[in-house]
Amino acid sequence: MDARLGPGHDKAMNWISNVVRPKIRSFLRRETPENLWIKCPETGQLVFYKDVEANQFVIPSSNYHMRISAPARLKSVFDNGEYEELLLPDVPVDPLRFRDERRYVDRLKDARTKTGFQDAVKVGVGTLEGLAVTIGVQDFDFMGGSLGMAAGEAVIKGMETAAQRRTPYIMFAASGGARMQEGILSLMQLPRTTVGVQMLREARQPYIVVLTNPTTGGVTASYAMLGDVHIAEPGALIGFAGPRVIEQTIREKLPEGFQRAEYLAAHGMVDMVVHRHKLRETLARLCRVLTKAPAAVPQATLPVPAHA
Repeated sequence: MDARLGPGHDKAMNWISNVVRPKIRSFLRRETPENLWIKCPETGQLVFYKDVEANQFVIPSSNYHMRISAPARLKSVFDNGEYEELLLPDVPVDPLRFRDERRYVDRLKDARTKTGFQDAVKVGVGTLEGLAVTIGVQDFDFMGGSLGMAAGEAVIKGMETAAQRRTPYIMFAASGGARMQEGILSLMQLPRTTVGVQMLREARQPYIVVLTNPTTGGVTASYAMLGDVHIAEPGALIGFAGPRVIEQTIREKLPEGFQRAEYLAAHGMVDMVVHRHKLRETLARLCRVLTKAPAAVPQATLPVPAHA
């Protein structure tokens, strides 16, 4: 502190710092929630976040299906949103000590901080319209839903659990493909998950895949295309290489809507395209048909007696 300012200056600064500034800050602080509005990628319309959330993250006016987090997806499918989340196996972290522009361990740390998840796949066990099911969900927000050792172990754990508990296994796929930071260890998950699918078949349990936006790369080349039934959400991008890569390779313009869910359904690559609002009842019906379980009996409601 400059001595020329005098001894009283320190007291004045302390008074300003301790009293006035906090009050001014609290008075001026008008924090706006970050996700108050969502912009529809299709129409550009701004929609209130709570409205989109209440609509299962489907834009009401355009029916555009936004990405949905793994916990929100599990809650939307299981009865009353209740399920048992499986404890997933631990795997070595960054065994290759990979580094590009940043260290892989730093990228993992950022993804875990951002999402609150350990990795890209969550698995839950619960009931769907009274029928026991096991559900795995890939979350694209965690490093693009990429398939590494931890995600591969989670998918396999879900398949093993379904086989052991004799429940259908439903997999919600959303991924950019194999996780390049894990190299060959990531690519090993493709045949390993394929063995998991075979395990389900030997246990005679249904395997239903729901392809969401986007499902590409090694995930499409393995378990995402090995289901007994393949369902796609409207507008989902599904393929191995992206359309831009294909166009640059073959030097031709691709057809309109190429690799989108509707195009693939029209050409026999997926069995059906189902709106998110109809997904739960469709999955329940398929599980009952494939397991030969009796149809769910609607609960009868007694008539309300008239007051005298």
